[in-house]
Formats: sequence, structure tokens, C-alpha cells
Amino acid sequence: SRSGHSHPPSLLNPSPPPSPLRPAPPATPAMAWRLPPLAVLLLLVAAAVSPLSSAVRPVSDAHRSVAAELFAASPDDLETTYEAVRTFKILGVQRDKGLDGKACKLAAHTLSSSSSPAKDLFHAVKIAGVLGCGVDAGVYDDVASRLKAVIKDTNSLLEFYYSVGGLLSLKEQGHSVVLSDADSTFHAIKALSQSDGRWRYDTNSAESSTFAAGIALEALAGVVSLSDAEVDPSMIGVVKNDIVKLFGTIKSYDDGTFYFDEKYVDGSEYKGPITTSASVVRGVTSFANVVSGKLNIPGEKILGLAKFFLGIGLPGSAKDCFNQIESLSLLENNRIFVPLILSLPSKVLSLTSKDQLKVEVTTVFGSAAPPLRVNLVQVLGSDSKVITTDSKELQFDLDNNVHYLDITPLKIDVGKYSLVFEITLQDSEHETVYTTGGRNTEAVVVTGLIKVDKAEIGISENDAGSAESVEKLDLLKDTKVSLSANHLQKLRLSFQLSTPLGRTFKPHQVFLKLKHESKVEHLFVVPGSARQFKIVLDFLGLVEKFYYLSGTYDLELSVGDASMENSFLRALGQLDLDLPEAPEKAPRPPAQAVDPLAKFRPQKEIEHIFRVPEKRPPQEVSLAFTGLTLLPFIGFLIGLMRLGVNLKNFPSLPGPAAFASLFHAGIGAVLLLYVLFWVKLDLFTTLKYLSFLVVFLVFVGHRTLSHLSNTAAKQKTA
Repeated sequence: SRSGHSHPPSLLNPSPPPSPLRPAPPATPAMAWRLPPLAVLLLLVAAAVSPLSSAVRPVSDAHRSVAAELFAASPDDLETTYEAVRTFKILGVQRDKGLDGKACKLAAHTLSSSSSPAKDLFHAVKIAGVLGCGVDAGVYDDVASRLKAVIKDTNSLLEFYYSVGGLLSLKEQGHSVVLSDADSTFHAIKALSQSDGRWRYDTNSAESSTFAAGIALEALAGVVSLSDAEVDPSMIGVVKNDIVKLFGTIKSYDDGTFYFDEKYVDGSEYKGPITTSASVVRGVTSFANVVSGKLNIPGEKILGLAKFFLGIGLPGSAKDCFNQIESLSLLENNRIFVPLILSLPSKVLSLTSKDQLKVEVTTVFGSAAPPLRVNLVQVLGSDSKVITTDSKELQFDLDNNVHYLDITPLKIDVGKYSLVFEITLQDSEHETVYTTGGRNTEAVVVTGLIKVDKAEIGISENDAGSAESVEKLDLLKDTKVSLSANHLQKLRLSFQLSTPLGRTFKPHQVFLKLKHESKVEHLFVVPGSARQFKIVLDFLGLVEKFYYLSGTYDLELSVGDASMENSFLRALGQLDLDLPEAPEKAPRPPAQAVDPLAKFRPQKEIEHIFRVPEKRPPQEVSLAFTGLTLLPFIGFLIGLMRLGVNLKNFPSLPGPAAFASLFHAGIGAVLLLYVLFWVKLDLFTTLKYLSFLVVFLVFVGHRTLSHLSNTAAKQKTA
């Protein structure tokens, strides 16, 4: 589809020419064999609705959000900065004042630089005009002189475009700018035109370009605006004729969308349909605004260009966003034709809810249209068969600005339809201002509740259908059956589907799934005849397909369609199937895929009974033995007293005394660590702390013992 965040290759891929867009085909039975039924139903609905997602809708808040996202980063180059500020101004998006200040500084620096080329001056002046940057009049005078000098010395179309565009922007900002040699400049630009309405980039170019035609027309419009005298009317007439020729090369889609595509020369020159069409729209609307009379361009082509840019939906790049929004803003207000867009707020209508058909007719930016009438003149079926040709006028809701019609009298059933509308302006004077395109065709899906009747399932012995067991089913309720069969029997399933108007209904997807207890699945398409859906599974011919797997199979029926409000995925019950033993060379069941996330899911609970704790001794006995553990410490204290331990050798000097104190404190810390290990710490934590204490004790102990050794040596010498 041409809407959404991603673009079709035909619009964005730089390879000519773009092909018309077509919706993807629905899921086929071959695909269904590889997908679970629920996934098939989802794909079905997506495939059915995808053609509707290309609906042309006016510019909305979604475009503003996308523009803010695409231009979120502050660009460093002038061209992207101008595109950002211009897009935000058109959409009314508020920018950060800091970013606007940065853009103004970038523009001011470029304008004051004597080495800035015409292209940079063009974008800098444009930025200053959009943001209202404060630029000295003297700087603008210098810029105007430099741009006029470029016009005199160049034969390049791009140089003409940037120079004339820069001067015109200066004039629009209130600066006095006059192009005295307008006629010669007009002739110099016109000399680059070709007979087919395209333009060359310079006198040395051999190939003509549609994109160049757009910028040439915009440059010519600027020359007319800057001229202090009337430009040669005959030359204006020639350019008007060139525009008619240019629109003769326009391309179109079947839905009335028109676009321009660049003539492919090489990869560096190809612009793509969006950029090329935007260039032509800028040029043609600019030229139409400055010349007298009206350009001879059919209104349906202007409307087709509007549909093209709206059909892009939400663009995926900043450049496409700028081209889309600026082109639509120019089409919103132009002197050729203002396009009026017919759109449907909802393209899915429910017979169950008795939805009304609602139609909006607005400008490309959603502004109200002038007084008009909308008639539904024809309804076509999905096969282009005419359902009705009775013209019905839609009523107008002034409060909501919407035209509406009750679809019940139309007697249309569920399915896909093409609705043909005709728009008529009530005031004949508006016919020269607005274009409606005459007839507009919109695709809709009508949904409803499908009636399910005569559902039966059973096991039979032969093709004649003499069933041993047949059970009725209510497929709209949760009813389950239990069947059994062998390889010489057949499984039969049949049911009927009818629409709310009693007609036979054929959904896009009807599947019967058999799932073995070993997780092996088999999917079958249920064929439908004129009045009934029926499937017969001959197990004798399916033994190899079933891999000779006997056991219990779960039965599941899937019925789905985009028009069916009560699509269902129903478990029918179980089938106990008895198949013969597999021969030696029989095919093996495929290996079931292993869920890589299964190991992270909750595991089965482990049940364990711990051993019964042994009987503990009485508390008095435990305390007695705890007291016995203190006896060695008491013996240690008695030994110290017997040995006559004293502090006579404790160093008296401050430095050695400090190391001796730290040494004894470290020994005390080790003893305390032993106590903590006994009551609280584990072995590894204790060893970690002990390793630090050992290093500390080695250091301070070595200093203390060295001092004592030196003191003893001095005493012996004395």
C-alpha cells in the first residue's frame, strides 16, 4: 500500500519507472500447510484489509508527529535546516527556541560570509524569512548584489534558480529588490527548455529533465515577480504551452492518481517520483500565481497529484516529508484548481451494527469544502459485477462536516464492494476554483454474522456414506465429540454457511487440523460446493502422511474471512485412530521444533523430605562442654603469670612504641576474628579478613622486633 511508515519500492527505489501498486495476494492453501490456523486467520484479515489501508486521507496530526520525529535532530547543513523549519511552519509544529536560534545563527553566518555560494545564500535567506531572523539591511544589500552578479555570469539552470529564488525571498521579507534585466534573464532560462516541456540543466547538457522543468518554472516565476516592467507576453504564452506539454508526459495509476517521474539518465541524476512531482508542483503553482489568465491544466490531473502525495501516507525520510507537505500546501491554495478529496472515515461497515456509510469531502489539509452534493451512483461487487445503479444522495451533517447514508436499503450483503460517488458543486462559480475529479471510487468491506447450519461429523465405512456414528455439531458453541476409527474407515465433516441475507457464503479460509499427541500436526483444506462445505479423510490413503502414528488426535476447525464477524477457531474434540504398524522403510515423523525459551520457564517442583534431626543432649551438658573450651585460655593466663610476663622491654620512643602498640592490637584483632568466626562469619569471609591482618602484622611486627633486636645489640656492646 502507499500508506504507512514505509514506502513502496515503486516510489522510493531509484530505478525507473515505478510500477503501479498492487495489494499482496491472500494466503494460499499451500501456505496454510506451513502455518497454524490462527496465524492463517490473521494473515487473511491483513491481506483483505491491506488494499483499504491505502485510503487517501487529508493531512492529520499523524503527519505532524512524523515530521517532528524525522526532523528531531538539529541538522548542520542549510538545506535540511530550511526543509525542517519550512515543514514545521506549514504544519504549525512548535520547535524548540534554542534550535531556531541555532538555525538563525547558521543563516546569519552564511549570509555574512563572502565565500558562500548561491545555493547556500538561497537557503540562508529562506531560513531567515521563515524564522524571522534579525539580519542587518547592509548584509541583505551585499547578498542581493552577489546574487545579481551570479545571474549575469551564469548559464546554469541551478545557478539561475538559487539566485532568483534568493532575491525573491529578500523581496518577500520587505527588502527592496528589482531585477532590471528581467527580460534577458527570462530568455536565458527559457533557452534551456526542450520541445517536450522538459528543461536542460545548462547549455552543455544533452538530456532533458522533468525535475529541471519544475525548478525552471519556479525560476521564471521569480523573474516575473522581480521585474520592474512587464515581461514579454509572448514568452509567457510560450511557457504556458510548455507547461501543457509537460503535463502531457504525466503518468497515472488506475485509481486516478497522477505523478511525474524523472527520465532516467544515470544514478546520480535520477530524482524519483516524489522529488520530481514536488518540483513540478512548486514550479507550476508559482508560475500560475504570477501570470494573468489560467493555465490550461485539467482539474483531474491536479486532483491526481494531490492523491499521489496523500497516498504516500506517513513518509519515511525527512526529504520525502518536506516534499509531501510543501507540495500539498501549494495545492491547497493555487490559482489553477484547488483539489477536493473524498475520503471515508471507515471503510469497514457492519450489517450487525447497522453502520452508516460516511463520506468526507475536504481540501488536502482537511479544510471544509464549499457547498456540494455527494451521490452514490453505483455499487460494484468484488468481481466488478454491478450490484445497483440507483443513484442515492447522501445527507449532510453540518455539525460534523460529513455526508452519510443508511446502507440497509441498498440490500448489499457481506463482502467487498467498490462504491462509485459523484460530487457536484452547488455553486457553478466554484467549478473554476475547485476540482472534484467527477466520479470517485472507494473500496469498502461489509461485514456481518455468518449463520452456521447442519454441521455433522462421523465415521463411515465406505464412500456411500453408511456411517457407523454421526454426531451433530454446534460450531458456534464449545461442543466436543469423541470418535474412534481405524485405517479402513473414513472421517466425514460437513456444514453450511449462509449470509445475513440467506445467500451461500464462501469464506477465504476453511481448515481442519488433526494434531497427534506427539505434537505432529496435519492440516487439510475443507472444500466447498454450491451449498455445503464437506471433507472426507480416507485413512487408508493417509497412513503414510500420518506416519503410521496411532493414538489420540485433537480435531480443530478454522473458518475465517475478512467479512465474517464471527470467524472462529473451534476445538471439535478427539479422534482415537488405530493405524497399522509402520513398515521398515516408512517415512519418519518430522522432528518437532524445540522452544529455545523452554529452559527459562518454571521447572517441575522438586519434592524432598529431609532426614529427621538427631536427638540433642540436655542444655546443661552443652553448657558444661562450652565451659571446658575456656580451660585452655585460663591455662594460657596462668602460664603468663608463672613466666612473669611484663612490659619492661616495651619501647619508650614514640615511633617504636606506636609500632609495638599496633602489633599487639593486630594480635588482638586476630583473636577477635576467631571469636567472630565461631559465632557469625563463614570460613571464606574469615580467611579474607585474616589475609589483610597477616600482611599488617608482618609489617608492624617486623619493625617492632627490629627495634628490640637493635636495642639488645647496643646493650651487649655497652
